Amino acid sequence: MKKLNITWDGVKDTTGYLFSFAKALVAALKNSPYREYAEDVIAASGFAFRMWIAGNLCPSATSMWEFREQKPWVENAGIACAYVERLWGEDEVAEERRLAALAMIKESIDRGIPAISWDIGIPEWGLITGYDEKAEKLATLSITGAEEEMAYAQLGKREIPILSVLTVTGTTGKPQEEIITGSLKLAKTHLLSGEACEISHGLAAYHTLIRHIAGDFNPELSWNIEYHLGTYAALKWYAWTYLEKYGPTGLAELYKTVYESWQRAFELKKTTDISVAGNRQAIAELLKKAEDCEKAAVELM
Repeated sequence: MKKLNITWDGVKDTTGYLFSFAKALVAALKNSPYREYAEDVIAASGFAFRMWIAGNLCPSATSMWEFREQKPWVENAGIACAYVERLWGEDEVAEERRLAALAMIKESIDRGIPAISWDIGIPEWGLITGYDEKAEKLATLSITGAEEEMAYAQLGKREIPILSVLTVTGTTGKPQEEIITGSLKLAKTHLLSGEACEISHGLAAYHTLIRHIAGDFNPELSWNIEYHLGTYAALKWYAWTYLEKYGPTGLAELYKTVYESWQRAFELKKTTDISVAGNRQAIAELLKKAEDCEKAAVELM
């Protein structure tokens, strides 16, 4: 087995729920010759500003975006990458795409960089860190921290049987000014619900989440609320710190409040009884404050 020594250590995650694709992307860059891009990539690719929330708070909604957008979004951050996918209804190209993905993965690992892949342990994003040609197995690092092995034949055929693999191949040389302009354009498009998506996304996601907290509260969805609060609070930290370095005047201050509001809302969910209406109201008010700040931020973008 040719295997890289990769862990999640060093990836900033303020809640423990950081979006798995974003976490995998940072870890891949931290363990590459392009590590100087790792701290900025989540925001520069637009992910720090993205929110997807289904009407029933299904956790899988955070992964219901167009996977093929990974390549242009990541390349906006100045990072060159290779990408292969095979979705439902594409059985006729399944084997061709699997073999192409395997070739990409091996090439990346040979260059010392793990590959980012969908559903390699649990149906979330994770890293492929090694391969064994003789045994035809891949070494994987799940978002849970579990290190396991997976047969070549299982790639793209696990619990949610679609294929999506991205590898970092270099940098594009894009000037920092273009990266910043592009990231704000990506953020604004998403926040104004400008992407092809059937569920609430961008600013519209606030209404869905607040309704479940302050309105139609269902105690059976308590963990789902925590999952969404934790996922997006952790992303907002990257938006704030990116804008502190590069953003136009005023945006960093707004996103500092956005992050602190989401983080506090998450901590209240973890430490209080949300069956108590007053506690839910406090969380909802924090989210409304964050929403107002993001609306103001859109005006500045």
